[in-house]
Amino acid sequence: MALTLSFHALGRRAFLHAVAASSLIATRPRAVLGALDPAQSVITIRLTARPGRAALAGAPYPATGVWCYGGSVPGPEIRVRQGSRLRAEFENRLPQETTIHWHGVRVPNAMDGVPHLTQPPVPPGGTFLYEFDVPDAGTFWYHPHVRSAEQIGRGLYGALIVEEDDPDALPCDRDVTWVLDDWRLMSDASISEDFGNLRDVSHGGRLGNTVTVNGQVTETFAVRSGERLRLRLINVANARIFGLVFEEHEPVVVAIDGHPTEPHKPDGGRIVLGPGMRVDLVLDLNGAPGIQTRVIDTYYERAAYRLLDLTYASAPQRDRAWEAPPRPLPPNPLSEPTLATAEHHEVVLGGGMMGRMTHAMVDGQRLEARELFRRGMAWSINGVAVPQDRHVHEPLAALRRFASYVLTIRNDTAWPHPMHLHGLVFRVIARNGRATPRREWQDTVLVPPWSSADIAFVADNPGDWMFHCHILEHQAAGMMATLRVP
Repeated sequence: MALTLSFHALGRRAFLHAVAASSLIATRPRAVLGALDPAQSVITIRLTARPGRAALAGAPYPATGVWCYGGSVPGPEIRVRQGSRLRAEFENRLPQETTIHWHGVRVPNAMDGVPHLTQPPVPPGGTFLYEFDVPDAGTFWYHPHVRSAEQIGRGLYGALIVEEDDPDALPCDRDVTWVLDDWRLMSDASISEDFGNLRDVSHGGRLGNTVTVNGQVTETFAVRSGERLRLRLINVANARIFGLVFEEHEPVVVAIDGHPTEPHKPDGGRIVLGPGMRVDLVLDLNGAPGIQTRVIDTYYERAAYRLLDLTYASAPQRDRAWEAPPRPLPPNPLSEPTLATAEHHEVVLGGGMMGRMTHAMVDGQRLEARELFRRGMAWSINGVAVPQDRHVHEPLAALRRFASYVLTIRNDTAWPHPMHLHGLVFRVIARNGRATPRREWQDTVLVPPWSSADIAFVADNPGDWMFHCHILEHQAAGMMATLRVP
């Protein structure tokens, strides 16, 4: 393992390896959480945000003080059927105001969980009712949009799985979710309180020293020969980009950010997920009974590490592997942009250390880079930096409802940016001016340093929609904008 730790962090063994009795990742139940009214297809759940404790690092380290939904990290996995209606009765027992944002779900604007822009923030002791239809099948997640870098960094998130209307859309033996996160832990396994420090803000964001899968440092994941998994990967980390390699296996990507794509093997055999992104894989487990193979994260070349081992049981699932390749998932009901008549806009990402930003506009005032950094701001979109949690501001663009748009996102910085758009879904149609082969539907696009990505969408969901970097320290330090759809 090449990753080194710093500032009173947990020791080397604690990072990914110190787990009592080689704990297994729990397979989430294939069941709807909450009460289902069959006549109305309404699912009602209760979610409470509160402080709690979680055994992130495992023995011999003490449990870590966290913030969580429903007493666990991650929060309860919500499973609903496509086309149903979700009612989430939310209560805030945190010492800060908060909200819930339903990441990737095309909700009505009033249900988007952005304080002041779409709803009043929920104060400590307060409640809020979220209610909306879920039009798209796929892998989504939920998290706060108040002081996100801190609240998500303390563990406040959960998975939202919308199952296809056809239960046989993707035949497999198991449907499994891995929620991927990293934590910045101290030597006593407590969370480091250095949220928002200038180095994180101006560089690559808050990278942790302890990686968890479903809230645990994990050694092994139990599998059986001949088994086919649908593996849903969700990156909830503040800043870490994952690049997962399943050694001796050939995963097939079937969905990105919840939306079906042509089944294909990932480029170079590595699945790359920026913060906020999700990827659904089909993993055929064809290893011999009793063996172990590694899943490694190689995104940061000088800090590659083993995430966990796939451990094969002594008895196979079946005598032979699945022969048919995974078939495409049914498409979601998305509006196809008309590229021939689409209106084009350019979005320039600026700032950060080693960047070219000399100044930016803040609340209508021009500030030089030195003053921006002094105020804890380091990033801009089209020359405008938006202060943390200043969600109500002049929109980047006012769009025409039902019109088609192409945004060219140009990353004029030395750091990658996963750009997330609320309320709408886009096709990634080009990178660095070259057409993409599959034109994937996504809601979060990872734009590498000094590069560009073209996205196309139809402005068919009315409201003021946030558009921001999902490296949460970058968002808090200015890389945030709004698109207005009347």
